[in-house]
Amino acid sequence: MSTPPASASRPFDAAVVGAGPNGLAAALRLQESGLRVVLYERAPEPGGGLRTEALTLPGFWHDTCSAIHPMALSAPCIQRLPLADHGLRWVHPLAPFAHPFADRPALTLERSVDETADQLEVDAARYRSFVRPFVERWAELVADTMGPPGLPAAPLLLAHFGVQALIPARLLAKLWFRGRAARALFAGVAGHSVLPLDRSPSAAIGMMLQFAAHAVGWPFPAGGAAGLAKAMAALFVARGGTLRCNVDLDALYAVETDGPVLFDTGPRALSRIAGPALPAGTRARLERFRYGPGLFKVDWALSGPIPWADPRVARAATVHIGEGLDEIAESEAAPWRGEVSARPYLIIVQCSIFDDSRAPAGQHTAWGYLHTPPHDPRDHTALIEARIERLAPGFRDRILARHRLSPAGLEARNPNCVGGDVNGGAADLDQLFTRPLVALPYQTPNPRIYLCSASTPPGGGVHGMGGDNAARLALRRMGVQPRLAGPVG
Repeated sequence: MSTPPASASRPFDAAVVGAGPNGLAAALRLQESGLRVVLYERAPEPGGGLRTEALTLPGFWHDTCSAIHPMALSAPCIQRLPLADHGLRWVHPLAPFAHPFADRPALTLERSVDETADQLEVDAARYRSFVRPFVERWAELVADTMGPPGLPAAPLLLAHFGVQALIPARLLAKLWFRGRAARALFAGVAGHSVLPLDRSPSAAIGMMLQFAAHAVGWPFPAGGAAGLAKAMAALFVARGGTLRCNVDLDALYAVETDGPVLFDTGPRALSRIAGPALPAGTRARLERFRYGPGLFKVDWALSGPIPWADPRVARAATVHIGEGLDEIAESEAAPWRGEVSARPYLIIVQCSIFDDSRAPAGQHTAWGYLHTPPHDPRDHTALIEARIERLAPGFRDRILARHRLSPAGLEARNPNCVGGDVNGGAADLDQLFTRPLVALPYQTPNPRIYLCSASTPPGGGVHGMGGDNAARLALRRMGVQPRLAGPVG
């Protein structure tokens, strides 16, 4: 964006750079407190990782990045908004997720704690004890783990969670459970951390996602993930906000405000755009921010649903593939060594079973991915498809077309996904609470500039809380009382 004339007015009270879920949440929070807000997005449409495209054949709609959104349904900053008025409809699969095996019946995590526990044989009672305290007080746990820094509202609950959450996922699974089934079920969800399961805080991320599955489910927007971004953007515009797409900012002076600027970008992009408005030491820390593994993803247009050998797997839109705790742990450690496991942990998503708008009548879409080293150039299609075929004989025969997305391709689509990292940076203990500036979540030394992307607490995923927390901080520093009552219309 070119330099504006010296006489150009600055008509906005605040600006947000980047219209991913955090940027949208930040813009909505600033706006409802009475500020005139402009929201910039380099892509043709808002959304960040919330995109739905016809990647394979006409009429087949695929979520290019994020697809399943339990934390969006948990986040108060999203749930208080009247998004149904702007077209958002949530679809709930029969079960939040499934975990098939080659040599035993599949597991399904059901919304009911008891129905899930009953599948776990020797660990049924232990499973109930593991999840119930947190599922029953889910809203309090979300507020204290994902909200702005401050004194916890439920300190004993948070302490109970924290003692376990800091244990690596593989060790926590072995401490709680004796059987293969329960350990594998937890390993499958902890694999979403994109961390070695022998490293903290892999258990924390797995616990939050597993508790969310019981508390709110693992739903997705009807028609595709883009539906959530479109609804948030439509609400912002309907309230008088200004959305500017196809704008690739290259300097802070191009932003049309003298007020706060919140960046829903990666730390390196913030350093590049803000430039001399930040001290040299701050820019150096932003440039040193560490990213984690990438992913290799395949989208399929299918002539029919994935033919799982165990039909229970079709109860869920999300499927975790991995024969047990140790196999999944080995798979998730491999990318950190620059390798891909020969028996990789896979995440499969099959939304079209529950949403017939995703494909022509009688046909389906699905996608699957594995974690890779950053910038890995190899094509892992055959490995992924062989892994699925073992559990769903005849799967390959139903493939009509494929679309492959490498780490480099993912970064080209969204520069925040450096090296193919969709989590906004390595979520290990060194960076979980200091993403990316020590003791200054969201803030920078420049009082106008904030970082609010997935590279800030509480980290990756679709929840908007990084943006909402940063906006609330900016409002307080402006002397504007954030309006916290919901829902708002």
